[in-house]
Order: sequence, then C-alpha cells, then structure tokens
Amino acid sequence: MRLMNSVRISLVIPAYNEEILLPRLLDTLDVARSRYRHGADEIEVIVVDNESTDRTADIASARGCSLVSVAERRIASVRNGGATLAGGTILAFVDADSQIHPQTFDAIEAALESGKVVAGATGVGLERWSFGIAATFALFMPLVWLFRMDTGVVFCRKADFEEIGGYDERRYFGEDVQLLWDLRRLGKARRQRLARLTAVKAIASTRKFDRHGEWHYFSQMLRLVPMMLRTPEGANDFAKRYWYGDDR
Repeated sequence: MRLMNSVRISLVIPAYNEEILLPRLLDTLDVARSRYRHGADEIEVIVVDNESTDRTADIASARGCSLVSVAERRIASVRNGGATLAGGTILAFVDADSQIHPQTFDAIEAALESGKVVAGATGVGLERWSFGIAATFALFMPLVWLFRMDTGVVFCRKADFEEIGGYDERRYFGEDVQLLWDLRRLGKARRQRLARLTAVKAIASTRKFDRHGEWHYFSQMLRLVPMMLRTPEGANDFAKRYWYGDDR
C-alpha cells in the first residue's frame, strides 16, 4: 500500500483515534484489493492521521498503509491532505469506521471508464437497524434519489478533483455534499452524471446512534438548521461538538 506513481486508484481514509474500527476497514480493503482485476498493487491506501492520541498511526503503518499527518481538525483539510499525495488517476474516500464491498474498486473503475460518469458514491447500508435508525435513513433518501449525491466510498478522477479545488476547507461539515455538487456541475458541461453504485454499497458504522440514541438525529438537526440560518459560527460550533469531539 505504498505511495507509488504507477497506481490506478488511491483510497484516502481520514482517521482520528480510530484504533478500534480502522482494522475492520483494512480487513475489508485487503479483500477488495485482492479482487481488483488489475491487482492489489494498483491500489494505494492512504491513512491521514488527524493528530490521533491512540494507536491509529501505528496500526496504519503496521498494515502497510501510506501514512500522512494533518494537524488541522477539519475533515475537508484531512481529506485534501491525503489527496495531495495520491498517485492514482482515480481518487476515492471512505470513513475509517466503514467497511467496503469486495468488488468496490472494479465497480468504481468501470463507472468512470464508461465516459458517462463524472463522479459518484457507492451508497451505504448500516451495520444494524432499528426504527429510529431506519427513520433517519428514510429522511435523507429522497434527496439522495433526487440529486444522486450519496455517501459510502466517494470517487472521482484526480484531475477533476484538482480542477474544482478539492474539498472546501472553509467547511466543518457538509464538505462531502459540496464536493459532489461541484463535480456534478463540472460533469453537466460534459453530459456526465453522478453515479450511485448501489451494487457495491459500503457498510457504515452506527456508533453515533449507539452513543447518542436511536432518534437523536432529529433533535440534533432541529438544533442545527436554525443555527445555520442565524450564523455560520454557531453551526460550526455545533459541528465541532457533534462531529469532532471524542464522543463522536
């Protein structure tokens, strides 16, 4: 998983204190890399350590990942830090608490090689379900269907990523939506679309629900939306507590 100039796909994993869940993701990456039609060595895995205080960096190094350190606690900056050093012509991004499908990399490459796709995401299933989790999931699906902006493993061509300026580092949250929106606009001029590769969905962690409750998202969003309307600073303070704290 060394940084190489000859690789085809670079997968960037932002990580802050992920010693518990990172190994699980890397196990699924090993399988997916072994299934890739061009061979495992054509995929590099870059773990971007965001000033972790646990064994995240040690685990990444021991598993053969390329390790990058970014100090700023802002997820857009962390993802961009990994992308800057990526050697692949295709960039992909996944959260450290996820798991990926064995055929992920072939599916991504096939979508981009079709010429019809500018970028996209695999979508996700969740590691467990409940009424509250299902309701939260259902809340966002109409927007996903309408705009084709999904989550999971997000991918694009590196040249296109650079053309739009990567993730917007002014944002503490919503940077993933902004990235796909910018890529969607870029692709529109080429008659290319965003793709949802639902046959190779990633599995997302439910740790937010484990820690904050099955229905917490509704109350949290009721707090966030007024903050966004009143002042960006208030929304950023909320984001720092909710997405960047140790109880995230």
